[in-house]
Amino acid sequence: MPRKPDEYVVFILLSTGHREEVRFNSIQEFQKWYSGEFIPKANDDTFISVPIKNLQGEYMVLRPNCVAAIRVEPVFGGSVERY
Repeated sequence: MPRKPDEYVVFILLSTGHREEVRFNSIQEFQKWYSGEFIPKANDDTFISVPIKNLQGEYMVLRPNCVAAIRVEPVFGGSVERY
């Protein structure tokens, strides 16, 4: 039986060399933000909001045309299964 990730870490690599890390609870949540917010404005120079759910009271905005790459990594929590 395949394991289900507890969350997804999204690494946003900017053209300036900086790397930002954002966490999503599900891949569908990331896909909704990516296709609904990021893709329609991919070539724009205006700021878009990036959801940060794990840091209370903080937010991030970025210019979509400055994003060089996005990497999505599943994170599995819990302990190692022992038999």
